Amino acid sequence: MLTLSVARTIIDAAFDRAANLGLKPLAIACLDGGGHLVACLRQDTYAILRSEIAIGKAYGALAVGQGSRWLAAAAMERPQFVAALSDLSGGKLVPVPGGVLVKTADGVVLGAVGVSGDTSDNDEICAVAGITAAGLVADTGA
Repeated sequence: MLTLSVARTIIDAAFDRAANLGLKPLAIACLDGGGHLVACLRQDTYAILRSEIAIGKAYGALAVGQGSRWLAAAAMERPQFVAALSDLSGGKLVPVPGGVLVKTADGVVLGAVGVSGDTSDNDEICAVAGITAAGLVADTGA
C-alpha cells in the first residue's frame, strides 16, 4: 500500500532530482490505488493550479492503468476516447506525461505519482526518480 511514509520518500527524492536538474518549482502528488490523495506538496513560488494538475496526471494514470505518457499518445490518436474519459471522470484527468504508476516488483499497482511545474518530460523524470528511490517500480506508460 502507498503509505504516507512512502509518499514522503517519493516526494523528497523527486524534489531532490528537480533541484539537481535546476527545474522550475514543482507540485508533487501521490495517490493510492483507489485514487485517494495520500500527500501533495509544492515548492515555494509555484504557479497556481500546479497541485491540481499534478493530481490530475496521477489520476489519469490510475484511470487507464498506465502512465500518463500512454494517455497523452491516446489523446493524439483517439481524441474522442480521451474526451469521453475526461467527461466520465468529471474532468479530473490530465492527459500529459508526468503521471506515473507506482508498482511493486511483481507488478501490483500501489498508486500513482503526478508532478507538474516544468516540462512534462522533466516532470516525469522527477516522478520516476522518486518512485525508484522508494524501492518501487515506475510505469510511465511508454
